[in-house]
Amino acid sequence: MASTFPEGFIWGSATAAAQIEGAAHEGGKEDSIWDAYARVPNAVAGGDTPDRAVDHYHRYREDVALMKELGLDSYRFSTSWARVVPGGRTVNPEGLDFYSRLVDELLEQGILPWLTLYHWDLPQALQEQGGWANRDTSYRFAEYAEAVYGALGDRVAHWTTFNEPLCSSLISYVGGEHAPGLTDPVAGLAAVHHQHLGHGLAVKRLRELADASGREIQLGITLNLTNAVPNDPTDPVDLEAARRIDGLWNRMYLEPMLLGAYPSDVLEDVKEFGLAEKILPGDLETISQRIDFLGVNHYHDDNVSGHPLPADAVPSLRPTDKPGRSPFPGSEYVAMPSRGLPRTAMDWEVNPEGLTELLVRLGREYDNLPPLYITENGAAYDDIVSEDGRVHDDERTRYILDHIAAVGTAIEAGADVRGYFVWSLLDNFEWAWGYEKRFGIVRVDYDTFERTPKDSARAFQALIADHKATAAAAA
Repeated sequence: MASTFPEGFIWGSATAAAQIEGAAHEGGKEDSIWDAYARVPNAVAGGDTPDRAVDHYHRYREDVALMKELGLDSYRFSTSWARVVPGGRTVNPEGLDFYSRLVDELLEQGILPWLTLYHWDLPQALQEQGGWANRDTSYRFAEYAEAVYGALGDRVAHWTTFNEPLCSSLISYVGGEHAPGLTDPVAGLAAVHHQHLGHGLAVKRLRELADASGREIQLGITLNLTNAVPNDPTDPVDLEAARRIDGLWNRMYLEPMLLGAYPSDVLEDVKEFGLAEKILPGDLETISQRIDFLGVNHYHDDNVSGHPLPADAVPSLRPTDKPGRSPFPGSEYVAMPSRGLPRTAMDWEVNPEGLTELLVRLGREYDNLPPLYITENGAAYDDIVSEDGRVHDDERTRYILDHIAAVGTAIEAGADVRGYFVWSLLDNFEWAWGYEKRFGIVRVDYDTFERTPKDSARAFQALIADHKATAAAAA
């Protein structure tokens, strides 16, 4: 397998600030939308909060040592807007100092820092001014990006603006499952556009700053992309459902950035919710700033149908019984029937071949596609600590190795993929699922915070070592 991957291929792991840091009100940090949302009754499974998370804020050196032990080339982490600019007011030097110390620790251990500016933790004070439904938040985001660059730009060259804007717009403002937990399609589509605008403004400003200082910079965004598979590819109703989900999940994000335009069919699908009216002159030129890479997060395909589910279909797994709605404005009727494939603890289908198909498709459909990095891929399973104190997570190990093999197959088919980051380094606060779902390749005891590499971590460690040995032998 190792020879499949190009020279310089990056092997890494990823986390997010709100899920691991804890120290929710230390070091000058104030509430993010996730701190506030977790206090809403029935919003998060078990009433869990990110207050302590897995205490990475105090244990980051231990965590970096684990990364070094596992042989990681790179660590993808996020900075917390609520820590850097608490309350959306003024820059907090103590917050920036934490990330500066983290970056120094990574570099000292020979690990490439890969920074994400927004992984869903908007300052709650900005949400109270409308959040991403308010156009002004786009400009505030660019100011926040500049503040982080001012502290870290001398040592960090890889910058991701947003992680999975679909989740922080449609699932958060329309579906009601993620913070701020709204069910407003008008606000959700405004959030889509304003996050796109914030991305473009930040890319433009960061590139200007890097050019002015003569520094190298790599700028990109991470999208969670799917294959919208028609349940019956001969049924026009299912084909239409697949077109709609592909539009709302993939093309509404890819095309403004790569092509400088929203897909016309998507604008028609959502015309009653006012997206077109949010697009002001010059916006799409700003949004379609050149990017140096595209991060691809992929966990599962989506099998879709325009027909109702059968009466005996198993209901979708949900973290709580908090009322919500479909996150797909104008396409609420679309159903997602089971294909009978294996499923993870999140009730997500396991189909590694889908990742190959997705990566190859991106290169086929977009002539100006930048290099790709798998910035998240992994699985939650119901881990058991064995009598020997270890976690023999065979299903997760197989999931990861099979998906890495799928990336290799895509590369052989011509996809320009240059790195793979497993999700996640650590068990953590899994958003609306609280601490119920574990994605980590390293187990965290939520009482003691003890870290224990699972079998999947050791398998990933061995794969990286084998790849490096093969590459060295070929050099």
